[in-house]
Amino acid sequence: MRLIKIMSTKIYHNPRCSKSRQTLELLHEKGIETEVIEYLNTPPDADALEKILTGLKMEPRELMRKGQDEYKTLGLDDESLSREALIKAMIENPILIERPIVITNKGIAIGRPIENVKKILS
Repeated sequence: MRLIKIMSTKIYHNPRCSKSRQTLELLHEKGIETEVIEYLNTPPDADALEKILTGLKMEPRELMRKGQDEYKTLGLDDESLSREALIKAMIENPILIERPIVITNKGIAIGRPIENVKKILS
């Protein structure tokens, strides 16, 4: 008997973001059952962000939307801020988190550009 591995997929989604909507549409078109997490309403916790950062091989600041007003207002460009402080800022201000983030059994990708996500779906 051969077991078929079912892909478990999550998307950290912002329905107001066109790239996020395009990525979710791609997942639906491919028939991939996806857990949709509207991260502005349900932000990832510190453990989830650590796993995302590890999977993306990124530091917290690299996952931040530096053009957001909150980034400047909170002084997040201060190089002396710790990893924990940056992660805490993303949890408290989830608008700072780059989007969309897709998590599959094959990896984690940010859907900017959407081709990044296609790589972890094939």
